[in-house]
Amino acid sequence: MNFDTFLQALSKIENIPVLGETSHFKMVPSFRHEFLRNQKSAIKNAKLAGVLVLFYPNKFHKTHFVLILRKTYKGVHSAQVAFPGGRFEPDDASLEFTALRETFEEVGVPMEHVEVVKELTPVYIPPSNFYVQPYLGLSRETPKFIKQDDEVESVIEVSLNDFLDDSFLITKKVKSSYSPEVEVPAFNLNGHVVWGATAMMLSEIKDLLKALI
Repeated sequence: MNFDTFLQALSKIENIPVLGETSHFKMVPSFRHEFLRNQKSAIKNAKLAGVLVLFYPNKFHKTHFVLILRKTYKGVHSAQVAFPGGRFEPDDASLEFTALRETFEEVGVPMEHVEVVKELTPVYIPPSNFYVQPYLGLSRETPKFIKQDDEVESVIEVSLNDFLDDSFLITKKVKSSYSPEVEVPAFNLNGHVVWGATAMMLSEIKDLLKALI
């Protein structure tokens, strides 16, 4: 999609309510639904994080957004696809600031180049005990991505057209913290299987954009 067309559609996003669980549950195994509905007590003691869903024009002025592939390490999110972002630090003015700061640190997009358009529905991640606040943002120029080598394996630039195409929705058997092997709904984006919390956030974004475009 041409980026100017995308901007025109996105200008109406403030009038579209976020869809929360309705969207999130599309990307969660059915046996996890009841757990998610009863997680309020866990959220009270969760660590906070902010992530950024950054849309931008590529060199052909087509609309893309950026994901990252995390490095392989000893942790629950090793080698997973995620949005740029990270943990709220005591010096951060807000979770929005956290998302912008971490995006600059992880993929090199300066904070002043990003316009935050909408706050999305937060997602709780039980394995790491994080409560993650996503933000939808824009860069009106093509970013020059510089990955943070110690945390980011690669930068993944996803076409909006591919993302909105339902043929890129799949089911995949994965290892998770609650089962050695479970079949989950996922996105197949640039050859990467995107599932879990990132897929839940993507589902809400997709539903919002389909209401606009």
